[in-house]
Amino acid sequence: MGLLYYDGTSDPIEIEDRALAHLKVVIATKLRRNESFTLSWKHPDGAAPGRSTIWLHPSIPLRFVFETPEPPELHAEWITAMAHSANTSGGITMVPEDMASPE
Repeated sequence: MGLLYYDGTSDPIEIEDRALAHLKVVIATKLRRNESFTLSWKHPDGAAPGRSTIWLHPSIPLRFVFETPEPPELHAEWITAMAHSANTSGGITMVPEDMASPE
């Protein structure tokens, strides 16, 4: 399980390693362009039910921590799907990888 530390908090956001690797590419691209946006996700099983959203801005510290030492092979369609959602008023929504595949 990967961890995303947001704004210096000690409680990380848990995201599966493969999903976090793809998300990191989209977030880094947006922040490098000095763009702000939101990131939303459903709470994982075992956590309080619901969903959360954070505001991402180039001035807010982020740290990505991966459980596996080797980066996964990236799926371009998944990155594209997340990048498109980042450009909407709803921001990035974490979608499963299989929902990002072309039909």
